[in-house]
Amino acid sequence: MAKKRRAATGKASKSGAKKRAGAALKKRAKASASKKPTAKKAAKKKAGRKRAVTAKAAAPARLRGVSDIRRFFHRNRTPVFFVSATNFNLLGIDEWVGNFWYLNYIDCFDGGHPSVFVPKETPHAPFESIEDINNYLLSHKETIDFIRSRGERPKAVFLMFNEETERICKEIGLEVCFPPARLREAVDHKIGATRIAERAGVPCVPNVLAKVDSWKTLRRVSRRLGCDLVVQTPFGDSGHTTFFISNEEDWAKHAEEIVAAPEVKVMKRIRCRGSALEACVTRHGTIVGPLMTELIGFPELTPYRGGWCGNEVHAEAFDRRTRQRAREAAMRFGDELRRMGYKGYFEIDFLTDIDTGKIYLGEVNPRLTGASSMTNLAVFAHADAPLFLFHLLEWMDVPYDLDIGALNARWADPDNIDTWSQLVLKHNEDTVDRVAQAPQSGIWELRPDGSAEFVRPQTHRRTVYDENRAFYFRITGPGDWRAKGSDLGILVSRGRFMNEDHTLNERAKAWIRAIRGRYVAGAEGVVEPKPAFEPAEVGGFKIY
Repeated sequence: MAKKRRAATGKASKSGAKKRAGAALKKRAKASASKKPTAKKAAKKKAGRKRAVTAKAAAPARLRGVSDIRRFFHRNRTPVFFVSATNFNLLGIDEWVGNFWYLNYIDCFDGGHPSVFVPKETPHAPFESIEDINNYLLSHKETIDFIRSRGERPKAVFLMFNEETERICKEIGLEVCFPPARLREAVDHKIGATRIAERAGVPCVPNVLAKVDSWKTLRRVSRRLGCDLVVQTPFGDSGHTTFFISNEEDWAKHAEEIVAAPEVKVMKRIRCRGSALEACVTRHGTIVGPLMTELIGFPELTPYRGGWCGNEVHAEAFDRRTRQRAREAAMRFGDELRRMGYKGYFEIDFLTDIDTGKIYLGEVNPRLTGASSMTNLAVFAHADAPLFLFHLLEWMDVPYDLDIGALNARWADPDNIDTWSQLVLKHNEDTVDRVAQAPQSGIWELRPDGSAEFVRPQTHRRTVYDENRAFYFRITGPGDWRAKGSDLGILVSRGRFMNEDHTLNERAKAWIRAIRGRYVAGAEGVVEPKPAFEPAEVGGFKIY
């Protein structure tokens, strides 16, 4: 009976509930009908709601790992421009990033590179720096028209730029994908970089930072460093503002530059070997490339003692301990840069003491460098992505995930590092002449007789299969003027260009002779008028 009663009660309850629900629905419907707007008003409200939904942009999808990052850049439609004297530093990046262009002053490929744009020459003041070149390019009407024709929200990257560059970019609607010029200058400052290294716990060669106004002052402040010194002024290209001083005669040669500096770095001279690595500060941590050897001061390549003239990427060039110390130092330095608000690409030069094995900070370049193409075209980069893509990603307004530890571990694995070398050739003679013939950019082959033969045009090193072939990137071409220190070009090949004792090997010397032999000056005795504007005027300062 109890069960039946409960069942009956439940049935009755359901029936009553249905009646009450029906009554409530009728009441709401009646109220709604009395408040119903006209069709015109309803349409307006509906349209208003639609506009609000349309105005809200969808958030970009989060990139989850390297595969997504590669695909993102492959499909990129946002125009990105590398503005510089040449396109050397980012060779090959146009094959990784969609809508990527090079805006250059010198056409190193004679019109043969599909992604290079060089505006016609117009009158300008003499260039005194690469920043002057970039500001000239960005102010050129043809350049501005080209930028605007590539798409909306354009972005730009540089080797060098200053606050004037930033002003011009803002004026023409171009976003600079680098930290502010003022911050970069603070990091590039050799004295400032030394202090950053101290905060980061990165060792420096024993040194003193001081204002030096005389030989007597130099000897006084450097008493604990010994008699053989290296003095660096705050800014300058390698070899131009690094002075080796052991006596008053050496001092007299460089006194003017040293005294003019508000503060200099005076270091103990050590027997050392140079090395370098490039890295990138990201929101997830610092990514570190491989440690490269540096070619420094070889008279066959440069007239400047202490001047950088090439690199090698070779896994066995350094022992495991040295590689690990350099990587850890770069990560610590990158962490300190991030605390300062810096993000993106940077390079560290290291000095390894031959006598003690200790590794010290040499200098810091908060930018792309002449070694960037070595880093970005390496095997490990092709397996994942070029280091530069992680730099650019910080400015692409897209969230992403990345396992920095796993990426760094792969890039540190010697099995992922193939051996390549590059030589930077400058005009060594103390002469001024005009070039009549010059080797073109592309693939060259070293013949048994020691000469070099042109094989084919090429935009970077990808088709160099053997050590008897090389990719030559020409800077000084036919019709250009050259003087002592002018950049002729850069040669890249498989294998090493140095012996184990860090001297040039015979293959390197053979290539140097062969390429130099391809440069022919104008006929003797013929006086040619120097043109008002031509690329040779950029030879007095760093352009790559």
